[in-house]
Amino acid sequence: MKLFTKKFLKRPLDPIIRNALLITLILFFTNCSTNTPAISQKTTDTNTTPAYGDTLVEGTIGEPSNLIPMLASDSASHAVSGLIFNGLVKYDPNLTIVGDLANNWDISKDGLTITFHLKKNVHWTDGVKFTANDVMFGYQTIISPKIPTPYKEDFLQVKKAEIIDDYTFKVTYAKPFAPALISWGNMPILPKHLLEGQDVIKSPLTRNPVGMGPYILEKWTNGENLILRSNHDYFEGRPYIDNIMYKVIPDSATMFLELSTGGVDLMDLTPIQYSRQTNTTFFKNNFQKFRYPVFAYTYMGFNLQHPFFKDIRVRQAIAHAIDKQEIIDVVLFGYGSTATGPYVPNTWPYAPDAMEYRFDPQKSLQLLAESGWRMNKNDGILYKDGRPFEFTILTNMGNSLRIRTASIIQYRLKKIGINVKIRAVEWSTFLSEFINKKRFTAVLLGWSIGLDPDQYDIWHSSKTGPGQLNFVSYSNGEVDKLLETGRRTFDLNERKKAYQSIHKILAHDIPYIFLYVPDALPIVNNRFKGIKPAPIGISYNINKWYVPENLQRNKMIK
Repeated sequence: MKLFTKKFLKRPLDPIIRNALLITLILFFTNCSTNTPAISQKTTDTNTTPAYGDTLVEGTIGEPSNLIPMLASDSASHAVSGLIFNGLVKYDPNLTIVGDLANNWDISKDGLTITFHLKKNVHWTDGVKFTANDVMFGYQTIISPKIPTPYKEDFLQVKKAEIIDDYTFKVTYAKPFAPALISWGNMPILPKHLLEGQDVIKSPLTRNPVGMGPYILEKWTNGENLILRSNHDYFEGRPYIDNIMYKVIPDSATMFLELSTGGVDLMDLTPIQYSRQTNTTFFKNNFQKFRYPVFAYTYMGFNLQHPFFKDIRVRQAIAHAIDKQEIIDVVLFGYGSTATGPYVPNTWPYAPDAMEYRFDPQKSLQLLAESGWRMNKNDGILYKDGRPFEFTILTNMGNSLRIRTASIIQYRLKKIGINVKIRAVEWSTFLSEFINKKRFTAVLLGWSIGLDPDQYDIWHSSKTGPGQLNFVSYSNGEVDKLLETGRRTFDLNERKKAYQSIHKILAHDIPYIFLYVPDALPIVNNRFKGIKPAPIGISYNINKWYVPENLQRNKMIK
């Protein structure tokens, strides 16, 4: 969600633009009955005294691929790099846009020009002072044709970027661009003094970054862990927790054992872990559990260049053969809701009248017959032109929810004569060797989506190249036009029409089978205090978490 607020501007927006964007935020969240994070067990004690020290050990299934965020598309990389790098703006706990490296900004009445006034006396962790030159360098890097990043599209909308002085940076857009302001929170600022003239892709900073954020990379041991140490000179104040260790554990069951024995302090629970395995006196006394909806969905995506899946009737048949509620009940234990498209229920871009594929195996068989598939009575498999209907669902190793979801899909498709295999691959290999090279027939994955509904990079037909996010090769001219409409107007009603139309077209075309919207189920050791659940989640203020001195356990990890 993008919001230009008068509170953070020296000059307010044109009232029409400002009011439309305020209404956008209100509609997004007042209709969401479960948007406020809930604590189901013992809450953080706010009456203790903050103290510096201790180490937070967080379990992660995937290892980062690259710590320069614009070069990585995986969540593990962004989780770590988000504590090292900063943007110009960010969301506050209540999802209002506030300054990060920018103190404030002016926006022209037509919305085409943003002038950022930067914070002074901020330094890179190597001691060099931050200036507008670093912002310009980051911008020029992300738009460079030499940089293979899926995130450049927003910045290609800029007509002109200017350094006014060391602490003033100005951008002008050729056309209205609704996500303009928050896009400058999505682009991490890069150190010009270290990267200028270098090949950014091959830079040592991909594994040993220099930022301005609350933490500094101390050590990275491949396949084992990454250790961050606190930045004592962080411009928002030294973080209380001295170290954060991301411990790479590719299996959630193994990670849970580590949690139980004190080897991990924070992890995302699976539904069965949340509902049953942590429902004991030990966990109630020693941990805090949280549950809140996330802006994310899980899907099975088709390689639309594969001959099996070019026929829309085949994709629709597979959708009718899958019982989404069964997956939610069996895999999620009810901690989620069914998905029909790329927007989550109870938000304004969501189309409540989008096509839903009810569980109907007979309808599946009818559609498959119409597309030329015939059942072989001897083996119970569908054939067409002598070729059996067989394909592999590819997913990432260690995600038990996706493996179990794939198993249910495998079982249901077997019932209608489709033979499915399941293959789980280590995360970095999954991305580099299969997704980026389109070496798959179907994938089971999830998207974490932004608060603004612009999904140009995922669905536009121009974004199907190597390393880009439309890796299923979806192309629809009407969706292309609607994506342009949605990002070119500040009028809420026009944006709503555009994105709800996109939702309905995607539900019909079904390049993905949109499966479910999960709840986030994190658990944190109870010695960590200062956790304040908000609509944005719990980790937004991790630099303010602390462990009272008498509860500190790990003074320093080397």
